[in-house]
Amino acid sequence: MYNGSLGPPFRGRQAPMPNARPRSSRWRVIRILEIALWVAVGGLFVVRVTPQVRAAFGWGHGGPDAPAVTFDLLQGGPQPLKDLRGQVVLVNFWATWCPPCRAEMPGFERIYEARHRDGFTVVGVSMDESTRLQIASFLADHHVTYPVATYTPDLVAAFGGVNTFPTSFLIDRRGRVRYTVRGIFAEPALRAAIDRLLAEKS
Repeated sequence: MYNGSLGPPFRGRQAPMPNARPRSSRWRVIRILEIALWVAVGGLFVVRVTPQVRAAFGWGHGGPDAPAVTFDLLQGGPQPLKDLRGQVVLVNFWATWCPPCRAEMPGFERIYEARHRDGFTVVGVSMDESTRLQIASFLADHHVTYPVATYTPDLVAAFGGVNTFPTSFLIDRRGRVRYTVRGIFAEPALRAAIDRLLAEKS
């Protein structure tokens, strides 16, 4: 029935939602930040994992000579690194207050006990300001038996200025730094690398 209207009721011009554009811009910013975060996470993953993959699969057959340093062992006195030539040596910079350092130490100890007689050794370098007695007590509490030395500024500088803990340098029988790992050195990757380096001729 015709009601005299020429069309739908006039409702007036509908104004755009005031928050539409700001919300779109906000989501765009969030999306960009999310992408940036994933890129950063991916980059960190590559930086941390790639050296371990290289070590595990034996990528890289050379390296610089290890520095001519002498470790001040908590037990045993001075230990020149050159006197360990012919062995595979893991030099590990760590600290008692560093959770990743503590996490990797049991794996180091297991490999040390299993392969020490075959020519593998570890030299831990404590970056603590604690006394030698306090460090030794920590090692005893955590059942660490491999050699540990205290740091000196010259020792840190000789290895390129270590500023990430833990940081490990794996040195072959010829005294060359074959692999450098910043962060936790996973036990399977380390074990594979050591087995390969022990099999090489000195």
